[in-house]
Parts: sequence; C-alpha cells; structure tokens
Amino acid sequence: MPVSFPSGRAPALRRAAGALLGAALLACAAAVQAAWPERPVHLVVPFPAGSSPDILARTVAEPLAQALAQPVVVDNKPGAGGNIGTRQVARAEPDGYTLLYTINGPLVTAPTLYKKTLGYDPARDLAPVTLVATSPNVLVVGQDGPASLREFVELARSRPGALNYGSVGAGSASHLAMEMFKREAGIDLLHVPYSGFPQVISAILASDVQAAFMVPAIAMPQVRDGKARALALTGKAASPGLPGIAPMSALGYPDFEAISWNAILAPAGTPRAVVDRLNRELARILDSDAVRRRMAAQYFTPASSTPQGLTDRIRGEKARWDAVIEALGLSLD
Repeated sequence: MPVSFPSGRAPALRRAAGALLGAALLACAAAVQAAWPERPVHLVVPFPAGSSPDILARTVAEPLAQALAQPVVVDNKPGAGGNIGTRQVARAEPDGYTLLYTINGPLVTAPTLYKKTLGYDPARDLAPVTLVATSPNVLVVGQDGPASLREFVELARSRPGALNYGSVGAGSASHLAMEMFKREAGIDLLHVPYSGFPQVISAILASDVQAAFMVPAIAMPQVRDGKARALALTGKAASPGLPGIAPMSALGYPDFEAISWNAILAPAGTPRAVVDRLNRELARILDSDAVRRRMAAQYFTPASSTPQGLTDRIRGEKARWDAVIEALGLSLD
C-alpha cells in the first residue's frame, strides 16, 4: 500500500531523502577511490607485440604499476586494424581493471569506415582518460626519388596515374593522409596496400612503390643509411626529433596535418574517481625525463590531456577525416 505524507511534510522529507542519497553517492565514490585498485589492471593494446603502440604502452605501464601499487599487465589483442581489441574493452566491465591503449584509427576513422560491422561506438562505449603521445609521420621516397616535396609534386603532375604509393591498408592513416595530400596537391597516384610498414619500406627500397606516408620509427633508419629520402613531415610544426625535415605547412600546404597519436581510455561507466586518478598519475608519468627519453626513441612526444581534452580531439579529428572518407566514397563493411 502506498505511503502518503501530510502535504506540509512532503517537501522536507524529499529534501532529506535527496541529501541522504547525495551523501551515500559521495561515500560510494570515496570508497571506490580508496579501494581501487585491489588487483592487477589490464592494459589492452589492440596491436601486435613489438609494434609502436605496444612499445609505448609498456613504457607507461611500468611506472603506472608503481604508482598504483598493482601490476599493470599489457594484453596484446591485435586484429582488424585495432578494432577487435577496442571492441573488447568497449564491452568490458567498467570497474577500472580493463583499460585501452590505442592509436587514433579505431577511435576516429573506424566508426565511419565500418558503419555496420564495427561493434562499438567510441563516443558511447568508451571513457577518455588521457592523450599519451603524438608524432608526425614522414613522406618517404626511394634514394633515387625526388629530392624535395616540390620536385615530387612536379613529377607526379607530369605523369598522372603512373606513380604508386604504399600504405598499411585501405582506410589506414597512411592511406587517408596520402589521399588528402593528393587532393591538396592536385596529383594522381595509384594506391598499393600492404600488411604493415616493414613491407611498405621494403617496397620503396625495391622501387615497387614511389612514396608513402610512414611512421618515423620504420622510415628513419633507412633515411639515415641513405637508402631512402624523407621529404616532409605531416605536422604543422618542425619536430626536434626529426631535424632537417620541414613540415608540410612550411612547404606550401599550410592546412595539411596528419598526426599520429596514442591515448588511454576506459569502458564507459568507469567510476569518475578512477578516471581522475589515472589521469593524474599518467600526467605525472608523462612529464618524467625517463619516459620522455624512451618515447623520443620512437619519435613520439609525451602529451597528456584532460579527459575532456581527449574527447574534443577525437570529435574534431573525426569531423575532419569523415570529409576525406566521404569524398573517397570509402566503406569497409
């Protein structure tokens, strides 16, 4: 039977109940913050062991384990360009014990490329924790290729459709960056996809393809040995770790930018106290000299953010790359 209160007492009772509920929620949040973590935390990397995201994830996992006083276990779950491991985290319990370390692709371009089969929505199913690191990519040609970006564009314009470029697959950042550059430069190149950057650089050295946007960690050893040339960076500013290579913005393409970045996210619904603590600990870790040195060896720069800052980055980049994908009419479903 419903319980009724005298009309004069109802508002006061409702206020009291609301105050009690608020106090209970605060107590719960404090308890979660105090207790977590009580067991190992799993950091899922949706790429193979030895890949750049894997190396950087392990770079932060060790000091994060020290800060949390619990093991941080790196779990590699590769497949489908990072979508399989990302989907696993999106469906995990939001208890702070499963986290995602990923690159921009599964968060920014995958939702548009895989409208039907992705199996997760980053905006709905994942809670941003922090940006971790950023790096420009490098436009690479063979040792006998053009000596400058201007010469490369002139060559491509003189031979429309005759030059090939490599990528790590349709819809990958290396594919979309070159397609965006083709539009801006007014050139026509043939796309040749490969399974990974080691295969792409091998194709450049063999002259099977004439150019590619590549991660510096794979490209620069060949450039230093004189076996390839780096014509430009995809960032809007020069990179201290890549001296002597000008950004596209300084070479006639002021709006061109295709930055690689890494980030950590949690399943949506993870307690805010957990997200906030992770954010604080990681900001301190990313500011340490040891982590900066280890990331610099991979040509990455540590770059922490607030959770909202990462949310804004994902949203802004998605809008920009959606325009490129739609112009190509590209779908991978």
